[in-house]
Amino acid sequence: MKVEKYFQKEIECASREEITAIQNKKLVEQVKHVWDNVPYYRKKMEKAGVNPEDIKSIEDLHKLPFMSKADLRETYPDGLLGVPKEEVVRIHSTSGTTGKRVIAYYTQGDMDLWEDCCARALVAAGATKEDVVQVSYGYGLFTGGLGLDGGSKKVGCMTVPMSSGNTERQIMFIQDLKASIICCTPSYAAYLGESMKEMGLTAEEIPLKAGIFGAEAWSEEMRKSIEETLGIKAYDIYGLTELSGPGVAYECSEQHGMHINEDHFIAEIIDPKTLEVLPHGTQGELVFTAIDKKGFPMMRYRTRDICVLSEEKCTCGRTFIRMAKPMGRSDDMLIIRGVNVFPSQIETVLLEHGYQANYQIIIDRVNNTDTFDIHVEMTPEMFTDNVSEITKAQNELMQGLINMLGIKAKVTLVAPKSITRSEGKAVRVIDNRKI
Repeated sequence: MKVEKYFQKEIECASREEITAIQNKKLVEQVKHVWDNVPYYRKKMEKAGVNPEDIKSIEDLHKLPFMSKADLRETYPDGLLGVPKEEVVRIHSTSGTTGKRVIAYYTQGDMDLWEDCCARALVAAGATKEDVVQVSYGYGLFTGGLGLDGGSKKVGCMTVPMSSGNTERQIMFIQDLKASIICCTPSYAAYLGESMKEMGLTAEEIPLKAGIFGAEAWSEEMRKSIEETLGIKAYDIYGLTELSGPGVAYECSEQHGMHINEDHFIAEIIDPKTLEVLPHGTQGELVFTAIDKKGFPMMRYRTRDICVLSEEKCTCGRTFIRMAKPMGRSDDMLIIRGVNVFPSQIETVLLEHGYQANYQIIIDRVNNTDTFDIHVEMTPEMFTDNVSEITKAQNELMQGLINMLGIKAKVTLVAPKSITRSEGKAVRVIDNRKI
C-alpha cells in the first residue's frame, strides 16, 4: 500500500469530531472579530437580526448573511478591512465587475496560514525538501505566484520564482536546475509541453514529476494530454483572492476531488435561487467562510461556482471533505487566460466609446491558449468603409478593454444589425473551449 505524505498530518487526518470542534471554536471567535471590527458586516448582521451570541457553532452558520461581489464593490477599497492598517503586511488584488478591483488584505498571521495551505497542496503532489519547485504563475497582485512561492519555501523546496512568460527561459531553467514540480495555469503547462516536444524533448528527458495547475477551467482530457507530454502527474488547486488565493482546496494523489482546508474554511452548498443550504452530495453554488483570516475576514462568500461536496472517505488518509471541479457558474463570469472577465465590464467600455453595446464574445482554445475575440456593431452614424478609420476605432476599443480587463482581446467592428438578434435573452457569449 502506498504511504501518503502530509505537511500537517495531525490536522489533515484529524477525526470529523476534531475538525468540527476546531470549526466551532474558530467560527465563534471570527464572528465576534467581524462584529467588532467590520462595521459594514455588523450592519448586515443587524439587518438580518443576528448577534454574535446567536452563533454558538457551525450549526448556526446559516443565520449569517451572505457576502457577494456587490458587497466588495460597495466597500472598495478598505470597507471590509478587519484590522488596523498598520497590521497589514501585504495586499493582493483582482479585477471586479465594473473595473473596481477587489483588494484583499493580509496580516502576517494570514500569510502564515495561507502558506500552510499551499504547502499542504505541494506535499500532496509529492513535494519534499529535495524538490525544485518552479513557480510559473504570475507574481505581483495576482495571488498565484506568491502563494505557491510561500508554500514551497515552507516545505523547504528550492524555489524558482520564474513568474509567467518567457517560455525559452522557463524551459532552460527546468532543464538546467532539474525542476521537479511546476506551478502554473494548465494552458501554460500545455504550451510548455508542446514547446518542449517541438524542441525534440521526450517526456523521459523532462525532469518534472508533478505540476500544480489552477486559475482557469481545464478538462480531464487536457489533464491527460499535459501528463503525457510532460511525463508528470497533474494536480488541480482551487482558490479565490477573496478568501486568500490558491490552496483553499487541493488534490491528493487519488484525484477524486479537491480536499478543502477545513480548519481555515467552511464550505456550504446553496441553491443559487432560493439561497437554501443543500446537503452534501447535491449540486449547487459553493459558499465559503474564512474562519481565521483577520485582515480580510470573508463570511459566507458566494463564489458563484457550481459544484458538489463529498464526505466520502478518501484512500489518501486525509479527512477533509472534498469539492468537485467546478461545473460552471451561477453568474456570467468568464475565466479567460486565468483572468476573471464579466460581459458587464465589456459593456461599460463600449458605452464609454459611444457604442450601443450590441456585441458578441467568441472564446476558443487554440494550441492550448485561450483566444478572445469581440465583435462589436457600429451604429449607423459610425458606419464607414474607410479602413484606416475602422482600424483606429478598433485599436481604441482594444486599449480601453486592456485598461478594464488587464488582458488583450481582438476587437472587430462589424456593420450595423449584422449580429443575429434573439427573441429571448441575447446570446452574448460563444465559448467553444472543450472545458
